[in-house]
Amino acid sequence: MGGEDVLGLVEGLAGDEDLGEAAGQACGLGELVAELLAGNACGDALGSEEAAQDLGLEVGAGLVGHDQGSGSCHCLKEPRPRRAGPDPRVRHGQRARKAGSHGRPRGRERGGWRLERARLDCFDGHVIDEHPTPSLVRAPGLVPGLAPRVHLLGAGGAGVSGLGLLLAERGHALTGHDSAGGPFVAPLEAAGIAIAVGASAASALPSDAEVVVRSAAVPADDPQVLLAEERGLPVLRYKQALGLLTSHEAAAIGVAGTHGKTSTTWLLYEALRGIDRACPDLPASGVLGGGLHRGLGRNAVLAGSGGLMAVEACEYDRTFLELQPLGGIVTNLEEDHLDYYGSLEALHAAFARFAARIHPTGLLVLSAEAPAFLEEAARCEVWRLGREFELELHGEDQGHFHIAVRGPGWATPVVRLQVPGRFNADNAAAAVAMAVGLRARGQSSTRCSELAREAALGVARFEGAGRRFERWGTPGGLPVVHDYAHHPTEVRVTLEAARRVFPGAPIHVLFQPHQASRTARFLPEFIESLRGADRVVVAEVYGARRHIDRVTAGASDIVLGLRRAGVDAAEGGDLAHATAEFCAGLEASLARPAALVLGAGDIDSIRPSLLARLDA
Repeated sequence: MGGEDVLGLVEGLAGDEDLGEAAGQACGLGELVAELLAGNACGDALGSEEAAQDLGLEVGAGLVGHDQGSGSCHCLKEPRPRRAGPDPRVRHGQRARKAGSHGRPRGRERGGWRLERARLDCFDGHVIDEHPTPSLVRAPGLVPGLAPRVHLLGAGGAGVSGLGLLLAERGHALTGHDSAGGPFVAPLEAAGIAIAVGASAASALPSDAEVVVRSAAVPADDPQVLLAEERGLPVLRYKQALGLLTSHEAAAIGVAGTHGKTSTTWLLYEALRGIDRACPDLPASGVLGGGLHRGLGRNAVLAGSGGLMAVEACEYDRTFLELQPLGGIVTNLEEDHLDYYGSLEALHAAFARFAARIHPTGLLVLSAEAPAFLEEAARCEVWRLGREFELELHGEDQGHFHIAVRGPGWATPVVRLQVPGRFNADNAAAAVAMAVGLRARGQSSTRCSELAREAALGVARFEGAGRRFERWGTPGGLPVVHDYAHHPTEVRVTLEAARRVFPGAPIHVLFQPHQASRTARFLPEFIESLRGADRVVVAEVYGARRHIDRVTAGASDIVLGLRRAGVDAAEGGDLAHATAEFCAGLEASLARPAALVLGAGDIDSIRPSLLARLDA
């Protein structure tokens, strides 16, 4: 169903939200139509126009396509007006829109974008693109709309910590608090940011704080939040602060999906940085990811003025809907975070809105399995793996794939990935496609392939992110690997990667489930995924976001299911006891096993004790 058709449906049902939602649900867009109607689709400018634009619906004049000429690499084309009847170009990812007669023309500014007839970038002194493109030029100094003195709550979280690093580099004075600490705190402290660790108390809120930013894991009744509100301070959620930063920082490229966001974000950054190396006149690319880069030891890098910025775009709390990106990648889409969304339809609706928010002159890159409705929602060019760009596999050595990527008018040489797993080959291909698609527009095929080569060499340099198939060591000759896997699919593919990396070795798993509600919802799937291990110890469930858990299940439920399936499984209890149980099994194994430590909670804190026990 096209955007103009949905808008027509909304217009016909304006004023009747229930009917509009029911009709929209029949199209798989119920929540979106309801949001449109909530703003009184034909009357309220702040409601209907913004919601329509978020949906990718036309509220102004269409864009006219540009013929790049026979000698150019067709990396990125602008949308053309939709013709009457089926549009065969849809299968090639051309997102076309009908010029509507019922909306006002789109202004030059909207939601932080300043459109100008500007040069995006230059190669060898030649202008890449002189067509209207989004240009977000960072003003020097503080982030507009954000007070100078910022206090972070949940500062040890992946998102808030990276945000803090970037804000500090922009000149903000920061303090922070985290209940547990962790690896993300060290880069903040190295940047001179004082982080208090421990139970939250009102006294931990600095007297000179001017704004508070809290992670989604920090509840609204946190003592520091309550005191800040009592003082009349703004309390922003992480996603709101992220929206402010990226609106004024650089042209953001959001990396979304149920799995693989962190690795793909860093792979994209490395691909962009590879092109940056070959083109010193380009503004430096930046990144805000969900894991520590193993080489850099941090999870964020400030972009140069007007540069591109790879941003991990998490769907939880609808964080990714605060972005106004130039580009977007969707790695995959599965059922998850339904404790927040309530239904799969609502989750799909949010992803559709993310696709619609990508600027019309930008690019959406999809995996081969990404749902078709994302293409229908997008207003920009769409490249899908297996269609506009291809991944070629040229061999494998112990889980590390040799790949080449081909796109419209360009191809990369074969490179070897340092990050293992078949899924990372797909992630790398998406990263290369996005980097070339945005950076090489309008160039000759020869130049496109040169830049594609640099992007591919960039992804080949990536050593991995913290907590993503992270090798902890080989104490006593036993390889120990930690991975953030906390969804059944992630557990399964991580086990498959381990079988490739450690061929013939028994695989022992210590698993910490993440959230009781997720454990309950995916209990059969967790059992099926963990059946791929030779032995499993299940620790107590990590209780992130307990305040929204409703249906629960625990370690005993997983262990019972595994034992019924014939798997050697044990309930470990707290992390200390689970670690001891896990080590006992490793030491008793007749064959030399490989150890996998899986989970997204605080299970990474066992690293010193686990390695010391196995090395004794």
